[in-house]
Amino acid sequence: QVQLVESGGGSVQAGGSLSLSCAASQSVLSSNCLGWFRQVPGKEREGVATISSDGRTAIADSVKGRFTISKDKDKNNLYLQMNSLKPEDTAMYYCAAVLRECAADVRFFLQFGPSFAYVTWGQGTQVTVSS
Repeated sequence: QVQLVESGGGSVQAGGSLSLSCAASQSVLSSNCLGWFRQVPGKEREGVATISSDGRTAIADSVKGRFTISKDKDKNNLYLQMNSLKPEDTAMYYCAAVLRECAADVRFFLQFGPSFAYVTWGQGTQVTVSS
């Protein structure tokens, strides 16, 4: 059974940085639909950043210029570098991958990923930003 295991969350003051990691198998990192999503209680899960099999990325407008997504197939990890954090970035952050063939564009997966069939989700890691 494929597992995605997030780590790196925590509490930080506004303006600080955190780096999230998602440990996964190499086959998962080859997915064309791979990314980070976040959710706060009472709200829908939203896309933060996605990356395609050939390294194209899509970043949500709310975090553009502050967050960066990357992957390292040798280390079997997906990363989310978060800088200049704001209180509104407080959420549970999830790593996600479509393990079947996925032809979606990175921007489409960013916007509609939570409604995709066959998405495998990690257990989430909490990020809390205080003002």
